[in-house]
Amino acid sequence: MHRLAWILLCALWMLLMPYAVLAENWPQWRGPFFNGSTTETGLPEDLSNCRLWTAELGGAGNSTPVVFGDRVFITAVENKTSKLLALCYDRRDGRLLWRREVGIGPQQNQRNNMATPSAVTDGRMAVFYFGTGDLAAFDMDGKPLWARNIAADHGKFNILWLYGSSALLHEGRLYIPVLHRDIDAGQWRDPRPGEPTSPSYLLAVDAASGKDVFKHIRPTDAKVESKESYCTPIPAQIAGRTQILLVGGDCVSAHDPRTGAEYWRCGGWNPQKINHWRIVPSVVAAGELLIACAPKRGPVLAIRGDGSGDVTATHIAWQTREATSDAPTPLYYRDHLYVLDGDFRKGITCIDPATGRTKWFAAINSKPVLRSSPTGADGRIYTMNEAGDVFIMSADDGRLLSTCCLGSEGLARGTVVAAQGTLLIRTATRLHAFAVKRPVRTP
Repeated sequence: MHRLAWILLCALWMLLMPYAVLAENWPQWRGPFFNGSTTETGLPEDLSNCRLWTAELGGAGNSTPVVFGDRVFITAVENKTSKLLALCYDRRDGRLLWRREVGIGPQQNQRNNMATPSAVTDGRMAVFYFGTGDLAAFDMDGKPLWARNIAADHGKFNILWLYGSSALLHEGRLYIPVLHRDIDAGQWRDPRPGEPTSPSYLLAVDAASGKDVFKHIRPTDAKVESKESYCTPIPAQIAGRTQILLVGGDCVSAHDPRTGAEYWRCGGWNPQKINHWRIVPSVVAAGELLIACAPKRGPVLAIRGDGSGDVTATHIAWQTREATSDAPTPLYYRDHLYVLDGDFRKGITCIDPATGRTKWFAAINSKPVLRSSPTGADGRIYTMNEAGDVFIMSADDGRLLSTCCLGSEGLARGTVVAAQGTLLIRTATRLHAFAVKRPVRTP
Protein backbone atom coordinates (compact mmCIF):
# COMPACT_ATOMS: atom_id res chain seq x y z
CA MET A 1 0.00 0.00 0.00
CA HIS A 2 2.84 2.37 0.81
CA ARG A 3 4.45 1.58 -2.55
CA LEU A 4 1.16 2.37 -4.35
CA ALA A 5 0.85 5.68 -2.49
CA TRP A 6 4.41 6.57 -3.50
CA ILE A 7 3.71 5.79 -7.16
CA LEU A 8 0.56 7.93 -7.09
CA LEU A 9 2.44 10.79 -5.43
CA CYS A 10 5.18 10.65 -8.09
CA ALA A 11 2.56 10.57 -10.85
CA LEU A 12 0.83 13.62 -9.36
CA TRP A 13 4.16 15.47 -9.16
CA MET A 14 4.93 14.69 -12.81
CA LEU A 15 1.48 15.95 -13.75
CA LEU A 16 1.92 19.23 -11.91
CA MET A 17 5.58 19.79 -12.75
CA PRO A 18 4.92 21.90 -15.89
CA TYR A 19 3.01 24.34 -13.68
CA ALA A 20 5.56 24.47 -10.88
CA VAL A 21 7.79 26.84 -12.83
CA LEU A 22 5.01 29.44 -12.93
CA ALA A 23 5.59 30.65 -9.40
CA GLU A 24 7.82 33.70 -9.70
CA ASN A 25 6.56 36.93 -8.18
CA TRP A 26 7.38 40.47 -9.34
CA PRO A 27 7.55 42.28 -6.00
CA GLN A 28 9.39 45.45 -7.02
CA TRP A 29 9.73 47.69 -10.05
CA ARG A 30 12.65 45.76 -11.62
CA GLY A 31 11.39 42.35 -10.62
CA PRO A 32 12.54 39.55 -8.31
CA PHE A 33 16.27 39.98 -9.09
CA PHE A 34 16.29 43.81 -9.37
CA ASN A 35 17.59 43.58 -12.95
CA GLY A 36 14.45 43.29 -15.11
CA SER A 37 14.63 39.50 -15.45
CA THR A 38 12.65 36.54 -14.17
CA THR A 39 12.80 32.73 -14.39
CA GLU A 40 9.21 32.59 -15.69
CA THR A 41 8.55 30.29 -18.66
CA GLY A 42 5.48 29.36 -20.69
CA LEU A 43 4.71 33.01 -21.46
CA PRO A 44 3.06 34.32 -24.64
CA GLU A 45 5.23 34.99 -27.66
CA ASP A 46 2.32 36.72 -29.37
CA LEU A 47 -0.39 38.64 -27.50
CA SER A 48 -2.99 38.38 -30.26
CA ASN A 49 -5.15 35.59 -28.83
CA CYS A 50 -4.19 35.29 -25.18
CA ARG A 51 -5.80 38.26 -23.43
CA LEU A 52 -7.15 37.32 -20.00
CA TRP A 53 -8.66 40.62 -19.00
CA THR A 54 -8.38 44.41 -19.04
CA ALA A 55 -9.15 46.55 -16.00
CA GLU A 56 -9.91 50.26 -15.91
CA LEU A 57 -7.74 51.88 -13.23
CA GLY A 58 -9.88 54.97 -12.80
CA GLY A 59 -6.93 57.26 -13.37
CA ALA A 60 -3.57 57.71 -15.06
CA GLY A 61 -0.04 56.89 -14.01
CA ASN A 62 3.40 55.72 -15.13
CA SER A 63 3.93 53.15 -12.37
CA THR A 64 4.55 49.48 -13.05
CA PRO A 65 2.34 46.79 -11.46
CA VAL A 66 3.90 44.56 -8.81
CA VAL A 67 2.70 41.01 -8.17
CA PHE A 68 2.68 38.57 -5.30
CA GLY A 69 0.73 35.36 -5.78
CA ASP A 70 -2.70 36.27 -7.11
CA ARG A 71 -2.55 39.91 -6.06
CA VAL A 72 -1.52 42.80 -8.29
CA PHE A 73 -0.74 46.20 -6.76
CA ILE A 74 -0.68 49.42 -8.76
CA THR A 75 -1.14 53.17 -8.35
CA ALA A 76 -3.10 55.84 -10.22
CA VAL A 77 -4.24 59.45 -9.89
CA GLU A 78 -8.04 59.60 -10.15
CA ASN A 79 -9.05 61.62 -13.19
CA LYS A 80 -11.59 64.07 -11.75
CA THR A 81 -10.54 64.37 -8.11
CA SER A 82 -6.71 63.96 -8.29
CA LYS A 83 -6.96 61.43 -5.46
CA LEU A 84 -3.91 59.18 -5.12
CA LEU A 85 -5.15 55.61 -5.45
CA ALA A 86 -3.62 52.43 -4.05
CA LEU A 87 -5.22 49.57 -5.99
CA CYS A 88 -5.23 45.80 -5.63
CA TYR A 89 -6.50 43.48 -8.38
CA ASP A 90 -6.97 39.73 -8.66
CA ARG A 91 -4.36 38.49 -11.10
CA ARG A 92 -6.59 35.68 -12.35
CA ASP A 93 -9.66 37.64 -13.46
CA GLY A 94 -8.92 41.34 -13.03
CA ARG A 95 -11.43 41.92 -10.22
CA LEU A 96 -10.74 44.98 -8.08
CA LEU A 97 -10.12 43.53 -4.62
CA TRP A 98 -9.61 46.83 -2.83
CA ARG A 99 -9.06 50.53 -3.41
CA ARG A 100 -7.60 52.98 -0.90
CA GLU A 101 -7.19 56.75 -1.13
CA VAL A 102 -3.76 57.84 0.06
CA GLY A 103 -3.70 61.58 -0.63
CA ILE A 104 -4.21 64.27 -3.28
CA GLY A 105 -1.83 64.80 -6.19
CA PRO A 106 -3.07 67.33 -8.74
CA GLN A 107 0.34 68.28 -10.12
CA GLN A 108 1.36 66.79 -13.48
CA ASN A 109 3.21 67.61 -16.68
CA GLN A 110 3.95 65.96 -20.02
CA ARG A 111 6.58 63.72 -18.38
CA ASN A 112 5.05 62.62 -15.08
CA ASN A 113 2.16 62.68 -12.72
CA MET A 114 2.15 61.77 -9.03
CA ALA A 115 1.57 58.05 -9.74
CA THR A 116 4.97 57.44 -11.31
CA PRO A 117 6.67 55.56 -8.42
CA SER A 118 5.77 51.86 -8.27
CA ALA A 119 4.53 49.97 -5.22
CA VAL A 120 6.55 47.25 -3.44
CA THR A 121 5.46 44.11 -1.60
CA ASP A 122 6.95 41.25 0.40
CA GLY A 123 3.82 39.08 0.46
CA ARG A 124 2.84 40.30 3.92
CA MET A 125 2.33 43.96 3.17
CA ALA A 126 2.15 46.30 0.18
CA VAL A 127 3.69 49.77 0.33
CA PHE A 128 2.54 52.52 -2.04
CA TYR A 129 4.63 55.62 -2.75
CA PHE A 130 3.69 58.73 -4.72
CA GLY A 131 5.44 61.77 -6.18
CA THR A 132 3.88 63.93 -3.47
CA GLY A 133 5.92 62.05 -0.87
CA ASP A 134 2.87 60.17 0.40
CA LEU A 135 3.96 56.73 1.64
CA ALA A 136 1.37 54.23 2.91
CA ALA A 137 1.48 50.57 3.92
CA PHE A 138 -1.41 48.08 3.89
CA ASP A 139 -1.72 44.41 4.64
CA MET A 140 -2.56 42.14 1.73
CA ASP A 141 -6.29 42.60 2.35
CA GLY A 142 -6.07 46.39 2.29
CA LYS A 143 -6.06 47.07 6.04
CA PRO A 144 -4.09 50.29 6.71
CA LEU A 145 -0.87 49.72 8.68
CA TRP A 146 0.70 53.18 8.66
CA ALA A 147 0.98 56.28 6.50
CA ARG A 148 3.17 59.39 6.33
CA ASN A 149 4.49 62.00 3.91
CA ILE A 150 8.23 62.10 3.24
CA ALA A 151 8.14 65.62 1.77
CA ALA A 152 6.24 66.94 4.79
CA ASP A 153 8.77 65.38 7.15
CA HIS A 154 11.98 66.17 5.25
CA GLY A 155 11.20 69.05 2.90
CA LYS A 156 9.68 69.44 -0.57
CA PHE A 157 11.11 67.66 -3.59
CA ASN A 158 12.94 70.03 -5.96
CA ILE A 159 12.72 68.12 -9.24
CA LEU A 160 11.87 69.82 -12.52
CA TRP A 161 9.84 66.98 -14.10
CA LEU A 162 8.30 65.82 -10.78
CA TYR A 163 9.51 63.11 -8.45
CA GLY A 164 9.57 59.64 -10.04
CA SER A 165 11.74 57.30 -7.95
CA SER A 166 10.32 54.08 -6.52
CA ALA A 167 11.19 52.83 -3.05
CA LEU A 168 13.31 49.72 -2.53
CA LEU A 169 12.05 47.16 0.02
CA HIS A 170 15.03 45.14 1.25
CA GLU A 171 15.39 43.08 4.41
CA GLY A 172 12.66 44.90 6.31
CA ARG A 173 13.64 48.41 5.30
CA LEU A 174 12.40 50.84 2.68
CA TYR A 175 15.17 52.79 0.97
CA ILE A 176 13.95 56.07 -0.49
CA PRO A 177 16.19 58.36 -2.57
CA VAL A 178 15.65 62.09 -2.83
CA LEU A 179 18.32 63.26 -5.27
CA HIS A 180 17.33 66.77 -6.22
CA ARG A 181 18.60 70.31 -6.55
CA ASP A 182 19.29 72.35 -3.43
CA ILE A 183 16.62 75.00 -4.07
CA ASP A 184 13.23 75.20 -5.75
CA ALA A 185 13.22 73.56 -9.18
CA GLY A 186 11.73 76.72 -10.68
CA GLN A 187 15.03 78.52 -10.03
CA TRP A 188 17.48 77.76 -12.84
CA ARG A 189 20.59 78.36 -10.77
CA ASP A 190 22.61 76.98 -7.88
CA PRO A 191 22.10 78.37 -4.38
CA ARG A 192 23.69 81.69 -3.48
CA PRO A 193 26.05 81.99 -0.47
CA GLY A 194 24.05 81.86 2.76
CA GLU A 195 20.84 80.78 1.04
CA PRO A 196 18.93 77.93 2.77
CA THR A 197 19.37 74.66 0.91
CA SER A 198 17.79 71.19 0.75
CA PRO A 199 20.59 68.66 0.15
CA SER A 200 20.03 65.29 -1.52
CA TYR A 201 19.71 62.24 0.72
CA LEU A 202 19.04 58.53 1.06
CA LEU A 203 16.34 57.75 3.62
CA ALA A 204 15.81 54.36 5.27
CA VAL A 205 12.41 53.63 6.80
CA ASP A 206 11.43 50.67 8.97
CA ALA A 207 8.84 48.83 6.89
CA ALA A 208 6.95 47.50 9.92
CA SER A 209 6.42 50.85 11.62
CA GLY A 210 7.02 53.52 8.96
CA LYS A 211 9.58 55.26 11.19
CA ASP A 212 12.90 56.63 9.99
CA VAL A 213 15.98 54.47 10.56
CA PHE A 214 18.54 56.86 9.07
CA LYS A 215 18.88 59.83 6.75
CA HIS A 216 22.19 59.99 4.91
CA ILE A 217 23.03 63.28 3.20
CA ARG A 218 24.51 62.66 -0.26
CA PRO A 219 26.68 65.58 -1.42
CA THR A 220 27.32 66.43 -5.05
CA ASP A 221 29.24 69.00 -7.07
CA ALA A 222 26.80 68.73 -9.99
CA LYS A 223 25.10 71.86 -11.28
CA VAL A 224 21.40 72.81 -11.31
CA GLU A 225 19.27 70.09 -13.01
CA SER A 226 22.21 67.67 -13.17
CA LYS A 227 21.68 67.16 -9.43
CA GLU A 228 18.30 65.57 -10.14
CA SER A 229 17.70 61.84 -10.46
CA TYR A 230 14.70 59.60 -11.09
CA CYS A 231 16.56 56.43 -10.12
CA THR A 232 15.35 53.64 -7.85
CA PRO A 233 17.85 52.18 -5.33
CA ILE A 234 19.19 48.73 -6.24
CA PRO A 235 20.82 46.25 -3.82
CA ALA A 236 23.83 44.16 -4.83
CA GLN A 237 26.04 41.67 -3.03
CA ILE A 238 29.54 42.43 -4.28
CA ALA A 239 32.98 42.10 -2.71
CA GLY A 240 31.52 40.41 0.35
CA ARG A 241 29.18 43.23 1.29
CA THR A 242 25.63 44.30 0.51
CA GLN A 243 25.54 47.65 -1.24
CA ILE A 244 22.62 49.99 -1.92
CA LEU A 245 23.30 51.66 -5.25
CA LEU A 246 22.20 55.11 -6.38
CA VAL A 247 22.93 57.23 -9.42
CA GLY A 248 22.47 60.96 -9.77
CA GLY A 249 24.36 64.20 -9.32
CA ASP A 250 26.90 63.10 -11.97
CA CYS A 251 27.95 59.94 -10.11
CA VAL A 252 27.09 56.44 -8.93
CA SER A 253 27.37 55.81 -5.19
CA ALA A 254 27.26 52.66 -3.05
CA HIS A 255 25.93 52.75 0.51
CA ASP A 256 25.98 50.64 3.66
CA PRO A 257 22.39 49.35 4.09
CA ARG A 258 22.71 49.59 7.90
CA THR A 259 23.72 53.24 8.15
CA GLY A 260 23.65 54.78 4.67
CA ALA A 261 27.37 55.54 4.89
CA GLU A 262 28.98 55.80 1.48
CA TYR A 263 31.37 53.02 0.47
CA TRP A 264 32.44 54.57 -2.82
CA ARG A 265 31.40 56.82 -5.69
CA CYS A 266 32.25 56.90 -9.38
CA GLY A 267 31.52 59.53 -12.03
CA GLY A 268 33.47 61.16 -14.79
CA TRP A 269 30.83 61.38 -17.53
CA ASN A 270 30.20 65.12 -17.06
CA PRO A 271 33.61 66.76 -16.53
CA GLN A 272 32.39 70.07 -17.96
CA LYS A 273 29.61 70.17 -15.34
CA ILE A 274 26.85 70.70 -17.90
CA ASN A 275 23.83 71.84 -15.88
CA HIS A 276 20.93 69.94 -17.48
CA TRP A 277 22.11 66.30 -17.36
CA ARG A 278 19.45 64.89 -15.04
CA ILE A 279 19.58 61.08 -14.92
CA VAL A 280 16.74 58.57 -15.31
CA PRO A 281 18.05 54.96 -15.63
CA SER A 282 18.85 53.14 -12.40
CA VAL A 283 22.00 51.13 -11.81
CA VAL A 284 21.87 47.42 -12.69
CA ALA A 285 24.14 44.71 -11.28
CA ALA A 286 25.65 42.43 -13.95
CA GLY A 287 27.63 39.74 -12.18
CA GLU A 288 30.44 41.48 -10.31
CA LEU A 289 30.04 44.70 -12.28
CA LEU A 290 27.64 47.60 -11.82
CA ILE A 291 26.23 49.20 -14.95
CA ALA A 292 25.27 52.86 -15.24
CA CYS A 293 24.02 54.85 -18.25
CA ALA A 294 25.14 58.44 -18.56
CA PRO A 295 22.38 60.76 -19.88
CA LYS A 296 22.05 62.67 -23.14
CA ARG A 297 23.70 60.06 -25.41
CA GLY A 298 26.45 59.53 -22.85
CA PRO A 299 28.34 56.24 -22.49
CA VAL A 300 27.39 53.05 -20.70
CA LEU A 301 29.87 52.37 -17.89
CA ALA A 302 30.76 49.20 -15.99
CA ILE A 303 32.12 49.76 -12.49
CA ARG A 304 33.85 47.32 -10.16
CA GLY A 305 32.16 47.43 -6.78
CA ASP A 306 35.06 46.60 -4.46
CA GLY A 307 36.50 50.07 -3.98
CA SER A 308 36.31 52.84 -1.40
CA GLY A 309 36.18 56.61 -1.72
CA ASP A 310 36.23 58.19 -5.18
CA VAL A 311 37.01 55.35 -7.59
CA THR A 312 36.44 57.23 -10.87
CA ALA A 313 40.09 56.90 -11.90
CA THR A 314 40.54 53.27 -10.81
CA HIS A 315 37.36 51.17 -10.99
CA ILE A 316 35.75 51.74 -14.40
CA ALA A 317 36.14 48.29 -15.98
CA TRP A 318 34.94 49.47 -19.40
CA GLN A 319 32.76 52.03 -21.10
CA THR A 320 31.14 52.10 -24.51
CA ARG A 321 29.44 54.63 -26.71
CA GLU A 322 28.08 51.95 -29.02
CA ALA A 323 25.07 51.80 -26.69
CA THR A 324 23.24 54.52 -24.81
CA SER A 325 20.06 54.98 -22.79
CA ASP A 326 18.60 58.27 -21.73
CA ALA A 327 15.59 56.80 -19.92
CA PRO A 328 15.09 52.97 -19.83
CA THR A 329 17.09 51.03 -17.23
CA PRO A 330 19.13 48.23 -18.86
CA LEU A 331 18.20 44.55 -18.54
CA TYR A 332 20.60 41.90 -17.26
CA TYR A 333 19.35 38.48 -18.38
CA ARG A 334 21.03 35.12 -18.92
CA ASP A 335 24.49 36.65 -18.43
CA HIS A 336 23.91 39.31 -21.09
CA LEU A 337 23.32 43.03 -20.82
CA TYR A 338 20.59 44.62 -22.95
CA VAL A 339 20.56 48.40 -23.34
CA LEU A 340 17.46 49.97 -24.84
CA ASP A 341 17.92 53.27 -26.64
CA GLY A 342 14.35 54.50 -26.80
CA ASP A 343 15.02 57.97 -28.19
CA PHE A 344 17.80 58.20 -30.75
CA ARG A 345 18.59 54.92 -32.54
CA LYS A 346 15.44 53.20 -31.17
CA GLY A 347 16.73 49.71 -30.61
CA ILE A 348 18.37 47.24 -28.24
CA THR A 349 22.11 46.64 -27.98
CA CYS A 350 23.22 43.29 -26.56
CA ILE A 351 26.53 43.60 -24.70
CA ASP A 352 28.92 41.10 -23.15
CA PRO A 353 28.99 42.51 -19.60
CA ALA A 354 32.46 41.11 -18.87
CA THR A 355 34.14 43.01 -21.71
CA GLY A 356 31.72 45.68 -22.93
CA ARG A 357 31.85 44.23 -26.43
CA THR A 358 28.70 44.68 -28.52
CA LYS A 359 27.24 41.35 -29.66
CA TRP A 360 24.38 42.73 -31.76
CA PHE A 361 22.04 45.65 -32.25
CA ALA A 362 18.37 45.19 -33.13
CA ALA A 363 16.38 48.18 -34.35
CA ILE A 364 12.80 48.69 -33.17
CA ASN A 365 10.49 50.13 -35.81
CA SER A 366 8.68 52.68 -33.66
CA LYS A 367 7.87 56.30 -34.32
CA PRO A 368 6.93 57.04 -30.65
CA VAL A 369 9.79 56.94 -28.15
CA LEU A 370 10.20 54.05 -25.71
CA ARG A 371 10.42 54.83 -21.99
CA SER A 372 9.52 51.35 -20.77
CA SER A 373 12.53 49.47 -19.35
CA PRO A 374 13.01 46.07 -21.04
CA THR A 375 11.96 42.82 -19.35
CA GLY A 376 13.70 39.46 -19.86
CA ALA A 377 11.62 36.29 -19.56
CA ASP A 378 11.24 32.91 -21.26
CA GLY A 379 14.06 33.62 -23.71
CA ARG A 380 12.48 36.88 -24.85
CA ILE A 381 12.68 40.62 -24.34
CA TYR A 382 9.44 42.52 -23.78
CA THR A 383 9.16 46.29 -24.07
CA MET A 384 6.65 48.98 -25.06
CA ASN A 385 6.57 52.44 -26.63
CA GLU A 386 4.60 55.42 -25.38
CA ALA A 387 1.69 54.65 -27.72
CA GLY A 388 1.13 51.24 -26.10
CA ASP A 389 2.74 49.14 -28.86
CA VAL A 390 4.34 46.05 -27.27
CA PHE A 391 7.43 44.55 -28.91
CA ILE A 392 8.46 40.96 -28.21
CA MET A 393 11.98 40.04 -29.35
CA SER A 394 14.30 37.07 -29.12
CA ALA A 395 16.88 37.47 -26.36
CA ASP A 396 19.31 35.41 -28.47
CA ASP A 397 19.59 37.65 -31.50
CA GLY A 398 17.06 40.51 -31.19
CA ARG A 399 14.80 39.05 -33.86
CA LEU A 400 11.30 40.55 -33.67
CA LEU A 401 8.82 37.81 -32.74
CA SER A 402 5.61 39.84 -32.61
CA THR A 403 4.08 43.23 -31.96
CA CYS A 404 0.74 44.13 -30.41
CA CYS A 405 -0.94 47.52 -30.32
CA LEU A 406 -2.71 47.95 -26.99
CA GLY A 407 -3.27 51.65 -27.52
CA SER A 408 -2.96 54.12 -24.71
CA GLU A 409 -5.22 56.74 -23.20
CA GLY A 410 -2.12 58.84 -22.50
CA LEU A 411 1.57 58.00 -22.40
CA ALA A 412 2.43 54.33 -21.73
CA ARG A 413 5.65 54.12 -19.73
CA GLY A 414 5.30 51.18 -17.34
CA THR A 415 7.52 48.11 -17.52
CA VAL A 416 6.08 44.84 -18.83
CA VAL A 417 5.73 42.43 -15.88
CA ALA A 418 6.06 38.64 -16.11
CA ALA A 419 4.79 36.85 -12.99
CA GLN A 420 2.87 33.71 -12.10
CA GLY A 421 2.53 32.70 -15.77
CA THR A 422 1.00 36.06 -16.67
CA LEU A 423 2.14 39.15 -18.55
CA LEU A 424 0.79 42.33 -16.95
CA ILE A 425 1.06 45.54 -18.94
CA ARG A 426 0.01 48.96 -17.75
CA THR A 427 -0.95 51.61 -20.29
CA ALA A 428 -1.90 55.07 -18.99
CA THR A 429 -5.28 54.24 -17.38
CA ARG A 430 -5.65 50.49 -18.00
CA LEU A 431 -4.09 47.27 -16.79
CA HIS A 432 -3.94 44.36 -19.27
CA ALA A 433 -3.26 40.69 -18.51
CA PHE A 434 -2.16 38.00 -20.99
CA ALA A 435 -1.34 34.30 -20.61
CA VAL A 436 -1.01 31.19 -22.73
CA LYS A 437 -4.31 29.35 -22.50
CA ARG A 438 -3.51 25.81 -21.45
CA PRO A 439 -5.84 22.84 -21.83
CA VAL A 440 -7.63 21.64 -18.71
CA ARG A 441 -6.19 18.33 -17.56
CA THR A 442 -8.68 15.59 -16.77
CA PRO A 443 -8.04 12.36 -14.86
